Amino acid sequence: MPPALIAHRGYAGVAPENTVGAAVRAAERDDTDMIEIDVQPAACGTPVVIHDDRLEGTDAREGRPLTDAAGLVRETPLADIRSARVLGTGETVPTLAALLEALPATVGVNVELKNPGTADLRFAEPLESDERAERRALWTPFVERVVDVCDDFGGEVLASSFCAGALAAVRDVAPEYPAAALVWDDLESGLEIARRYDCEAVHPPRNAIAGTSMATTDYAGFPAAAPSIDLLESAHAEGRTVNVWTIDSWIQYDQLAAAGVDGIIADVPDVARFTSSTADSSA
Repeated sequence: MPPALIAHRGYAGVAPENTVGAAVRAAERDDTDMIEIDVQPAACGTPVVIHDDRLEGTDAREGRPLTDAAGLVRETPLADIRSARVLGTGETVPTLAALLEALPATVGVNVELKNPGTADLRFAEPLESDERAERRALWTPFVERVVDVCDDFGGEVLASSFCAGALAAVRDVAPEYPAAALVWDDLESGLEIARRYDCEAVHPPRNAIAGTSMATTDYAGFPAAAPSIDLLESAHAEGRTVNVWTIDSWIQYDQLAAAGVDGIIADVPDVARFTSSTADSSA
């Protein structure tokens, strides 16, 4: 079975990221199995779908600001966020509820928990035992609001985060939801977090998969060196699925599919059309 194709921010390479329009277009494609989105709270606590902490963005998007508004998302009134236009288009920043209401239950949604409304994040690191309750409590109010919205969606929901506190809160608030530990620059720490919160999945960067040409490239906090451990083998041995981020070509998809990953998070669609397996089947 080929890996699941997961639309990164609604295929951010071909549509304005994290918008209703992008998500709907991605869901209409037969090759899309799941849509990945990012959530954080507006000033009132309402979950909104946006990646960066700031409305204007923190990274360049082909020379454009992320939206035509500015300021920290968590300090901005909901009405101002909802009217912010994304990347110079007519699409605006949606609430999580609005985006999920626009999607059919036939497509899954990977909800990445970005921020509970604070600058005090513990990003991609395991927590000491005396810190866990505090970090879980910090995330719990926002996770509760996200879960309340997701409970009304009829499709599959996968909760993911780089923050251990977020995963701890998901396990407390909605233990029935599958969870995924996002990995940044330390494979061992990523697996440790996945084990601690019994995550069904692990989400490593594309260069963390041994045996591919990408494994010796510099990406997502990892140097241009072979991975320190075989994360795919370890995760599969523990019964966890492995969904890899983020690709933008069929060649990358082909390598990861051949390696045996379970899902591939992609910026563009159609990456599964030309692969070694399809070439072999047509010979």
